[in-house]
Amino acid sequence: MSEENTEKAGTTKPKPHEHASYGAKEIQVLEGLEAVRRRPGMFIGSTDLRGMHHLAYEAIDNSIDEALAGYCTKIDVIIHKDGFLTVADNGRGIPVGMHPKFKKSALTVVLTVLHAGGKFDHNAYKVSGGLHGVGVSVTNALSEKLVAEVKRDGKLYRQEFVKGKPVTELIEAGPAEGTGTIIKFIPDFTIMEPNEFDFDILKKRLRELAFLNKGVEINLIDERTDKEDKFKYAGGIKEFVLFLDKKKTPLHKPVYFEAEKNGYKIEVALQYTTDFGETVFSFANNINTHEGGTHLSGFKTALTRCINKYGEKHNMFGKTVKRLSADDVREGLTAIISVKVPNPQFEGQTKTKLGNSEVKGAVDSAVTEHLAAFFNENPSTAKHIIGKCLESARAREAARKARELVRRKGLLDVSTLPGKLADCASKDPAKSEIFLVEGDSAGGSAKQGRNREFQAILPLRGKIINVEKARLIKVLKNEEIGTMITAIGTGLGDEFALDKRRYDKIIIMTDADVDGNHIACLLLTFFYRHMQPLIQAGKVYLAMPPLYKVKKGKKEYYVYNEDEKDKLLKEIGTEGVSLQRYKGLGEMNPKQLWETTMDPKTRMLKQVAIEDAVHADETFSILMGDEVEPRREFIKEHAKEVKELDI
Repeated sequence: MSEENTEKAGTTKPKPHEHASYGAKEIQVLEGLEAVRRRPGMFIGSTDLRGMHHLAYEAIDNSIDEALAGYCTKIDVIIHKDGFLTVADNGRGIPVGMHPKFKKSALTVVLTVLHAGGKFDHNAYKVSGGLHGVGVSVTNALSEKLVAEVKRDGKLYRQEFVKGKPVTELIEAGPAEGTGTIIKFIPDFTIMEPNEFDFDILKKRLRELAFLNKGVEINLIDERTDKEDKFKYAGGIKEFVLFLDKKKTPLHKPVYFEAEKNGYKIEVALQYTTDFGETVFSFANNINTHEGGTHLSGFKTALTRCINKYGEKHNMFGKTVKRLSADDVREGLTAIISVKVPNPQFEGQTKTKLGNSEVKGAVDSAVTEHLAAFFNENPSTAKHIIGKCLESARAREAARKARELVRRKGLLDVSTLPGKLADCASKDPAKSEIFLVEGDSAGGSAKQGRNREFQAILPLRGKIINVEKARLIKVLKNEEIGTMITAIGTGLGDEFALDKRRYDKIIIMTDADVDGNHIACLLLTFFYRHMQPLIQAGKVYLAMPPLYKVKKGKKEYYVYNEDEKDKLLKEIGTEGVSLQRYKGLGEMNPKQLWETTMDPKTRMLKQVAIEDAVHADETFSILMGDEVEPRREFIKEHAKEVKELDI
């Protein structure tokens, strides 16, 4: 069992809200299900491993909605040996009565009609975690087989579906104790790419849901390996903050409060650490709002105002610092903001930005009220927090001046970068790309091998500074970092402007050895901590140079991993074959580097994406932070996963 288990929460079932009905008539229908199997990407994003887990999340979200409504205290997720996955809860059970419009059971309607669910009727659900209400019908549509069981009114009901269509009537299968819903399904691999459910992927999402829904017990069981994890957090997001900061040095115990303002439920937990970065995550109805939104804006505004007001009242500011900026009060901050909104409006590129304007005022009011009260009741903690902010403020002016030096104005003055940047001829960012190349040797080959029209080369000498361990002023004084920021053109921090970028692709190209991987990690840490919008916009890539050159007779082949090499050797045979393993880009001449790694027609690039922001933040803290012990534990835990070790 996981060390994250918490046994403090009670297990008694919450009382239903007054007047909250949930029967067949509450199931409303918006449109049909025809397009799901034909165009699955529209509904689950993709048919790969990520899309497959989205099918699980739709079923899990139904159970979480019951928890949000106050009727579910326990959810079990079981990965079976035969490829099926079960999601079971002790909620009210999906209604089984006759639907007044469709003249069939409400359960059948929920599972076969898109946008059918109680979440569209606020008598059934005040708040729902589902984004568009497509729900478990999409899971059913993209499943080879799905079995739904419902425990209601002392009876067990069952219905089976194949590829979204019912193959049995809803039957009464026998008596049942308690209430709840059980969904068991296996994806349809004629549509979905062949994959297996991943324990760790499910674990991360279930742990997050347990943090966000305090007291709800979520169990993950893998019958293939007998692995189990149990998540139950009486402290909710307060324990979430402790989890995020377990690899850091905190300055005080977490501050936590919850409030209800204008019908919105608001929860906030925060803690300051000795770190220089900020770790702030916002959620709306359990959805991670990666792009922020009105709830995050309300929090930031209130936090800055409260800290300044307290500092001024107690004469904590001197002559050098008269007022703290938003940047000052967020250095070293870890915070979770979670809101429950009856009618959420999601905006942004990935529909993960909360747009409800009235939420900003509600969060601002709640944070102002509770944080001011906390500071008055805990003056020593307030002093620690403001001391940390003042320390940041003293470095602010120097950092601002350093930022001015590297901020791009108009076209790049290449004379400021002698011998480093080899710019491209094109001035159209949409048609340009820059390679960040390790060392002068590889840089030289890249400059000779590139297409000068649209490809720029920036050689980086030596290892850049580890930004995880340094304040911004020190980061900006690093020559390689400064050169890179100037070349890219976006600026960073609050001054970041994506539309000012000079290149549409920023490509990290390093050797395939230990040093090269370390430099790539340092660069990724920099982009994640200081230019994250570039990653979110899909502009950062990793070049994939070949691992081997295989030569047989006059024919040459380039392969990019061990599996490709083995497959090729099986096809062409091993007799008369010469094998060259590339450890460095400098081992390739310009023509080879172009053909294998830089030519858009033949190269392979890995786009850097943030699929799990919480996990990404934790991993960067472990691998690039000051604490040695967490890094040692991480290496021990993942040592068996290493396929290629360069020593």
